[in-house]
Amino acid sequence: MTDPADRSTPSSTPASAGAPRAGGATPYRERLVPGVGGWAAALGFALVLGIALWPASHAIALGVGALAAVAGVAGLWWTSPVVAVADGELRAGRAHIPVSLLGQVTTLDAEAMRVQLGPRLDARAYVCLRAWARTGVHVALDDPQDPTPYWLVSTRHPQRLADAIRAARAS
Repeated sequence: MTDPADRSTPSSTPASAGAPRAGGATPYRERLVPGVGGWAAALGFALVLGIALWPASHAIALGVGALAAVAGVAGLWWTSPVVAVADGELRAGRAHIPVSLLGQVTTLDAEAMRVQLGPRLDARAYVCLRAWARTGVHVALDDPQDPTPYWLVSTRHPQRLADAIRAARAS
């Protein structure tokens, strides 16, 4: 396997970000929700649906439009994966793994993430990807029982996630 990334991002977040827990590990939690454009698209769809039904019935148009807006926002929220480091585990979406089985952690800027998802992607890798989070981390696995060579996880804060994984492994 080739080097996980040619480019890594420098930390844009101070090392003091996130209060350490008792025991020294810094917890990390991030929900990969869409950006403003994703929310606007969901609300825009609801608005268009309401406008389309307006000639038939104002009450139905308002009701269906409001219901579509609530359903769209709720759907975007509930389908957004959570990336977390807590209680000795890395969680990315529905998958989780003890930090004791994790190897090298590499932060990836947008270009390095693009390379990892393209020419360097190993089909056996676990990928938790959201297009609106363009940066991420590459986490090698040290588990002889698991054929997965690494996890590739989207995050808007790759340095904070990498620091949390390293801190959890050290504690």
